[in-house]
Amino acid sequence: MKKIATAILLGLSLLAVPFSYFYVGPALNPFTGEVLQILLYIMGFSALYCFVVGELTLNNSQVDKLWSILPIIYVWIVAYYGDFAPRLILMALLVTFWGVRLTANFALKGAYQWRFWTGEEDYRWQVLRSKDEFKPRWKWMFFNLLFISLYQNFLILLFTLPSLIALQFVDASLGWLDVVAAVLVFGFIVFEMIADIQHWRFQSKKWSLIRSGQELPEPYKKGFLDKGLWSWSRHPNYFAEQAIWASFYIFSISAGAPVFNWTITGAILLIVLFQGSSAFGEEISVGKYPAYQEYQKQVSKFIPYFRKK
Repeated sequence: MKKIATAILLGLSLLAVPFSYFYVGPALNPFTGEVLQILLYIMGFSALYCFVVGELTLNNSQVDKLWSILPIIYVWIVAYYGDFAPRLILMALLVTFWGVRLTANFALKGAYQWRFWTGEEDYRWQVLRSKDEFKPRWKWMFFNLLFISLYQNFLILLFTLPSLIALQFVDASLGWLDVVAAVLVFGFIVFEMIADIQHWRFQSKKWSLIRSGQELPEPYKKGFLDKGLWSWSRHPNYFAEQAIWASFYIFSISAGAPVFNWTITGAILLIVLFQGSSAFGEEISVGKYPAYQEYQKQVSKFIPYFRKK
C-alpha cells in the first residue's frame, strides 16, 4: 500500500507544475520561454537516452549518472543567455560546485566507466526490479519509461528553474537575499560532502574487513553507520540535498519574483521523491541489519538534532 500511495502522490504532484505556473506566476516572457524550450529539448533527449540504454543494458542507473551533470548544463545555458549576469554566474558556480562534488562521490562507487552506459548500478534498482510487482518484464519497462527516465529527468530540470526566473529579471541587482541563498547553498553542499565522506570511509573499511575474512568489530559489526553526522540524522546527505535546492529557490525571490512562485515545485517534488526513496532504502536496511529498527527509533530521519523519544 505504501508503494501505491507513493506512486499516486508522485503522479498527483506533477499536476502542481502547470497549476502553479498558470495561477501563481510569474509567467515567462517570450525570450525566457525560448530558453526553456532549449532546456526541454535537452531533457527530452536525456530521458530518451536513459530509457533506451537502461533497457538495452539492464543498468537503470543512467539517470543517476546524469543527475549531477545535467543541472550544471542547464544553469550555464541560462547564464549564457543572460550574458553572464552576476546573479546567474553565482548560481551557476554554486551548481557546478554541487555537481562536481556529487559526480566525484558517485564515481568513487564505480558508477562511471569509459563506456558511459556501464558501471555500478544502484543496488536499489536491482532490488526493486526483482519484486513481483514488476513481473512480467513489460511492467518494469513502463516503470523505467515513466518514472526512472521521464519523471526524474523532468524533476532535474524543474529544481534548476529558479535560474530561469533570474534570467527573466536579469537586470535586478544582487542583494542581501542573494548572500543568504549563496551561504545556505554552499553550507549545505559542504554538509552533504562531509556526510558522504563519512559514509564512504565507513563502507570502505567495512568491506575491506569482509573481503579479508576478518571478524567485524564495532562499529562495523552493526552493518550501518550511526556515527558523526549519521548520529544526528539517518540520512544527513538526503537532508542536505533537499535543503540545497530549497535554498537555491531563494534566488528567484531575490531576483524579483513573488515569495511563492511556480519554480518552488522543483524543490517540493524533490522532497516528495526523497520520502519514497528513503522509505524504500530503509525497508532494505531493516531486512539486512537487526539493529536498524532501534536506530530508526533513536535518530531523526532527515532533520539533524531532532531526536525521537
